[in-house]
Amino acid sequence: MQQKPRFIIDAHLDLSMNALEWNRDLRLPVDVINKREKGMNDKPDRGKATVSLPALRKGNTGLVVATQIARYVAPENTLPGWHSPQQAWAQTQGQLAWYKAMEEAGEMKMIKDIHALNEHIALWMNDEPNENNPIGYMLSLEGADSLITIQHLERAYEYGLRAVGPAHYGPGRYANGTDATGHLNEQGKELLKAMERMNIILDATHLCDDAFWDALDLFRGYVWASHNNCRALVNHNRQFSDDMIKALMERDAVIGVAMDAWMIVPAWMRGVSTPEGMQCSLDSVIDHIDHICQLAGNTLHVAIGSDLDGAFGREQCPYDLHTIADLQIIPTLLAKRGYNGEDIDNISYGNWLRFLRKAWS
Repeated sequence: MQQKPRFIIDAHLDLSMNALEWNRDLRLPVDVINKREKGMNDKPDRGKATVSLPALRKGNTGLVVATQIARYVAPENTLPGWHSPQQAWAQTQGQLAWYKAMEEAGEMKMIKDIHALNEHIALWMNDEPNENNPIGYMLSLEGADSLITIQHLERAYEYGLRAVGPAHYGPGRYANGTDATGHLNEQGKELLKAMERMNIILDATHLCDDAFWDALDLFRGYVWASHNNCRALVNHNRQFSDDMIKALMERDAVIGVAMDAWMIVPAWMRGVSTPEGMQCSLDSVIDHIDHICQLAGNTLHVAIGSDLDGAFGREQCPYDLHTIADLQIIPTLLAKRGYNGEDIDNISYGNWLRFLRKAWS
């Protein structure tokens, strides 16, 4: 029997956003999804998708952190989003309904406690074929704007929400995110207290620098960064500085490296640059992994949070990645850099798995 490829956990995929806002049937192969989008130009990544449930199975990525995402935008905010928190909440509930429909179809399985986690890992990490296995998903909220009140966070925990990133792009109701500045407001502080009480993981991704340091000072629960790269390699506030990375390591956090080209190589120009032209490859992603490992002195704080098809496609991801199944190239590249088998297991799945077992024990 042919040995399975290495098991992978991907800590950031906007699956429900793709299903509902991009109208992609993720039960289908990637090439079928792209063929149906031929000639469409309403979004820059039409016909360039990389993610589907069959592609995840092909790449032996059996567990993902899957998002709900819906931004509230105030009248002066030019970012795309919803005009009220109530509309944003409704959008996340539609996204939840899609995940539940996938569960009913046998395509996915929600993972929300240690028992379900261990059972699912045992299903995937054996020598049996995985073609019929459900993709395990842990539910995360990217940007907290849709939480109308703290009571809505409690309601979300009951239906399975286990991680929250308080901010996304721009100013938020609870915290400011990428390209914005400012400390946590009182509502954000109350959110963190409630998350700590419920043992909801804080996702530090997208927090602006002020809010990042506030959050680490105030929040005593478990912290990770689902999809974030290194400011030392690409100098932008979306990335973490070395001091931020070190602070996360002190909290025993794990950082998932993202596959968005403008976060991987410097000087990327949206809509102009190409992955080939900028020499943006999966080996460039290894540079970010290696940088975090060098700062840590070990391989215990970095993993994969691809963000593939997070409002971008093949036009803005490593040129040697055709579908998410090609995440399997990463272990080979790590071995070429001198990483041993244990190190590669840590980065592929072990660090996320260890983190979740500790947080949920």
